[in-house]
Amino acid sequence: MMRNAKITSTGMYVPERIVPNTYFDELLGEKVSDWLEANVHIKNRRWCAADESTVDLCENAAKVALDRAELDVKDIDLLIVATDTPEYISPSTASKLQYRMQMTNAATFDLNSACAGFVIGLDTAAKYIKADENYNNVLLIGAYAMSKYLNMKDKKTCNLFADGAGAVVLSMTDDMETGFQASEQRTKGEYCDWMGIYAGGTHQPVTAEVVENKDHLLKFVKRFPTELNPSMWSDMAKVLAKRSGIAIEEVDQFLFTQININSIWATLDLLGLPREKAHTVMHEYGYTGSACIPMALDEAIALGKIKRGDKLFFIGSGGGLAFASAAFKY
Repeated sequence: MMRNAKITSTGMYVPERIVPNTYFDELLGEKVSDWLEANVHIKNRRWCAADESTVDLCENAAKVALDRAELDVKDIDLLIVATDTPEYISPSTASKLQYRMQMTNAATFDLNSACAGFVIGLDTAAKYIKADENYNNVLLIGAYAMSKYLNMKDKKTCNLFADGAGAVVLSMTDDMETGFQASEQRTKGEYCDWMGIYAGGTHQPVTAEVVENKDHLLKFVKRFPTELNPSMWSDMAKVLAKRSGIAIEEVDQFLFTQININSIWATLDLLGLPREKAHTVMHEYGYTGSACIPMALDEAIALGKIKRGDKLFFIGSGGGLAFASAAFKY
């Protein structure tokens, strides 16, 4: 029997705390709220409470996805958490979530490809299901709690990044005309030191000096070329169209990494497509890294923008730089 992976259900969760743009006017001592809304289309974002962490976000999103899939936790064969804001450096966030939810039949691992992690997770989960009859239901979660790593005096980062989680259940199907169709991954490692959290690992363990200098927090070290994402995303869309046999104009929705709405619009312009073909969620949620694509998917389904049978292109990018794409028939 031929095996394929389909998206059975989705779910998302964001923290209760809403942080409006005006918060940063006072925090930074300058008017940034108008610029944020006009240029990056962010109005609000959600931040974790002091006692809320990545595994809490994951658990809440997972419960929604499992409920919609009408699956019990013991039906999950594999749990993947895609995040670069893990619960601990070691062990994995997925292992803690598995224990907390009593998902006792699930193998687990974390996947860290920064903000490209969810799309790489889609590719990984689909191939587990396609290749091995022991994996029939995979729970994949993209999660982000970057508020924990923000320097509140750095106006380049503190007002963009936010927290949230998005989950999908992928299940086995023998229908090759639905579900996973094709994928591609790329890396441009020359950008690895341009943006990231560079202390806390073995290269630079956290010390009192590191904390004093705030080297353990998120940093934009160099400015990325404006054309980088649109150029890469549009080219990957064309490759994905060729691999999947789905013409660009036939794609019903594109789900892009949502750090910059102008990059999304520029990509669609390069592809000759209307901007309505890419649902965006940064407006009320800020930039949620590896969670933003599954959050956009979940919201687009809720709004009726995505329906069963629709052709979807997922295209993500993240620090490293890592890029990934996946085509699904929903």
